[in-house]
Amino acid sequence: MDKKAISSAVVIAGAALIAFGFNMFLIPHELLSGGVSGIAMLIGYLSSLNISILYFVLNLPLIIWGLVIIGRRFIIISVGSVIATTWFMQIIPVRELVQEPILGAVFGGVLVGVGAGITMRTGGSTGGFDIVGSILTRKRDFPLGQILFILNGGVIFILGYFKNNWDLALFSMLSIYIAGKMIDTIHIRHIKVTAFIVTKQKEAMLKKLLTVPRGVTVIRTEGAYTSQEQDLLMTVTTRYELVELKKMIKEADPKAFVNIVETVGVLGEFRRL
Repeated sequence: MDKKAISSAVVIAGAALIAFGFNMFLIPHELLSGGVSGIAMLIGYLSSLNISILYFVLNLPLIIWGLVIIGRRFIIISVGSVIATTWFMQIIPVRELVQEPILGAVFGGVLVGVGAGITMRTGGSTGGFDIVGSILTRKRDFPLGQILFILNGGVIFILGYFKNNWDLALFSMLSIYIAGKMIDTIHIRHIKVTAFIVTKQKEAMLKKLLTVPRGVTVIRTEGAYTSQEQDLLMTVTTRYELVELKKMIKEADPKAFVNIVETVGVLGEFRRL
C-alpha cells in the first residue's frame, strides 16, 4: 500500500472516530466539541438545523484561509476530513450510548482528540479551529492542543449563557481539554530534538540531511581513544520527523554514532513546517 493510500485511510478513520464521538457521546447530551464543530452544534441545539451540514458550511471560509496561508496538500487533506466527517455524521445515528454526561464528555473528548490527532499526523487537519491553530503554530512554538483549548473557551461560555446550564458548559470544557491533550500526545510537531551525528561519511550524510529544510552545523572532532579526526553534524528537528531522520542517517552511514536529546527551546531561525 503506497503512502497516499495509507494517508487517505488514516484521514477516513480519523473522521469516523470524530463523527462517532459527536453522535454517540457529545450531541445526545447537548455537549460541545468546541471550535467550528461546537458552533455548529450550538446553532443546531438552538434551531434544530442539521448539525453535520452546519459543520460543513461553517468550515468553508477557514478552509479557504488555510489554502492561502498553509498550502495545497494541507487543505486537500482537511477538505477530505471535513467531507468524510460530514458523511459519517449522516450515517451514524445520534444515540445516547452512555447516560451520564460526564462519561459522554470524557469518551467523546478522547475519540475526537484521537481522530483529530491522527489526521494532523498525515499533514492536514479536521478543519475549523484546527486550521487556525495550525496557522498560529507556524509562527509561535506552542503546543497545538493548548491553542485549540484557548480558542474554544469562548464557544463554551456561549453555551452556558444561552442554555442557562453551566453544568453542560463545564462538561464541554472537560471534553475539549481531554481532546486537546490527546491531540498533543499524537500530534508532536512542537516537540524539538537535537541530533548529534558523529560520522566519517560527511558528504554522504550532508547530501541526505540537506534534503530536509533544516539547518546542519558541521564541527570537526577527534576521538579521545583513537585520536582520529571525524565530523560531528548537529541538526535540530521535531519528534514528528525523527523517524525519517534516523532512516536518512542509517542510509548514509550505518556505522555513525548518533546522540538524540530533547530540546527545551530554540532561539533564532527555525523553519516550522
